[in-house]
Amino acid sequence: MVQIIDIRVAPEEVNDTRYHIEIARNELNIKFDSKVEVRVLKRSIDARKRYVVYQLRIEVYIDEPMPLQLYDLPVTKKISSHNEAVVVGAGPAGLFAALQLIKNNIKPIVIERGRAVRERRRDLAAINQKHIVNPESNYCFGEGGAGTFSDGKLYTRSNKRGDVNEVLETLVRFGASEEILVDAHPHIGTNKLPKIIEAIREYIIACGGEVLFDSKLTDIILENKEVKGVVINGSRTLPISNLILATGHSARDIFELLHKKNIAIEAKPFALGIRIEHPQSLIDSVQYSCDNRGEFLPAASYSLVHQTNIKPVYSFCMCPGGIIAPCATAPNQVVTNGWSPSKRNNPYANSGIVVALEKSDFDFKQHGELAGMHYQRTVEEKAFLMGGKTQAAPAQRMVDFIQNKVSTQLPVTSYQPGITSTDMREVLPTAVWKSLQEGLKAFGGKMRGYLTNDAVLHAVESRTSSPVRIPRDKESLEHIEIKGLYPCAEGAGYAGGIMSAAIDGQKCADKIAEKIK
Repeated sequence: MVQIIDIRVAPEEVNDTRYHIEIARNELNIKFDSKVEVRVLKRSIDARKRYVVYQLRIEVYIDEPMPLQLYDLPVTKKISSHNEAVVVGAGPAGLFAALQLIKNNIKPIVIERGRAVRERRRDLAAINQKHIVNPESNYCFGEGGAGTFSDGKLYTRSNKRGDVNEVLETLVRFGASEEILVDAHPHIGTNKLPKIIEAIREYIIACGGEVLFDSKLTDIILENKEVKGVVINGSRTLPISNLILATGHSARDIFELLHKKNIAIEAKPFALGIRIEHPQSLIDSVQYSCDNRGEFLPAASYSLVHQTNIKPVYSFCMCPGGIIAPCATAPNQVVTNGWSPSKRNNPYANSGIVVALEKSDFDFKQHGELAGMHYQRTVEEKAFLMGGKTQAAPAQRMVDFIQNKVSTQLPVTSYQPGITSTDMREVLPTAVWKSLQEGLKAFGGKMRGYLTNDAVLHAVESRTSSPVRIPRDKESLEHIEIKGLYPCAEGAGYAGGIMSAAIDGQKCADKIAEKIK
């Protein structure tokens, strides 16, 4: 017999299988001489009361063996090159699209403007240490996409979009910990993602697919509003009739290319603000109501939202035990983002605190549907100037910001290129900084201790989502005007993270397969 029950245990008992079995025996009135085995299906933390507990959903096997769960690598499948599709971008959408094309016996040709994941590290070091931004290979561009060196969060609310468990199990097969199948908010960690991504690439190639690095899409060849080919690096042409455009939310040159070719695009809302950093110990003490979280609780996170008198303000991509990273994709810009290693053991907690913007806020009407993109770029360039014309980020202590004081002294932060004391009102648009001031005060009321001068604001957090949507047919997923063009995932406005991007990549691949059949 197999039963599923929910139990609550203390943090020190979360991995105590014997104790879980004891609880199961009592709750299910299992006979003393019956053999019992248990498996944790889901795990989450409940910190709403004074004493923090883990909520576990466990599968109980009574007098029958618990089957082994094996997540071996997929068997290498040699595919025909008769049918091919080009996938632009080797982020989660592009990689999962390629895997799905292979399932459908279609050869994927993945082209990526940036470098392979290991080689990307040199470009990241150049940003952090020498303030040099490679516009083709950086925190946003390169194998694995922006998620590789940003955080690796796998939590999503997009269960209706596709099979979340299938994506998680695929990641496990390629090297991720099985813990991601259990945790309510699964997370791989920047330190572990590169090996997983390399394994996926090796599998794609072993199956007969291609993965081309330093290969930038510079043109799309069209005839009678149908895709006929792509141009790489301005010189190499690939004849192709199916193109998955999974370029991510920061590929501004792609938006400009589509605009130039009169391919329909739409401006869309996004959010903009700052990245804030607290001591992780402070966030732990607030969330867990204790002086020290101990060895059994993970670094605490938070999620906050407030509707101000001007605009909504909310936390975004919270990174416990994390690091703030420089994520500009071109010289003369400063952009911040956050990431966490798998153990989340850095002494700082950071989060984007952003303001929701509407299309009416973009005062760049001369740029048409690219108005939001130019709005982003202008703020990033302002941050670059205010930071000292390097990758140093404009910064201000939280209370000082609310009180309109320039911070006379700044603490050490995790942001490696350094920070420069700045009045954020000179960096951010008026509606944004005013909303942030009100929102942060409200957050201080919701989380006792959150509002403190020990917290530091870093500008600017601007790449929350794409400022452009590329419209597509709801059924075929092809562009509404161009046959064979499949706008995909974050860069097209149809995803918001690793999981939803991967699912959207799979869906686009399946639509190509349906059409070919």
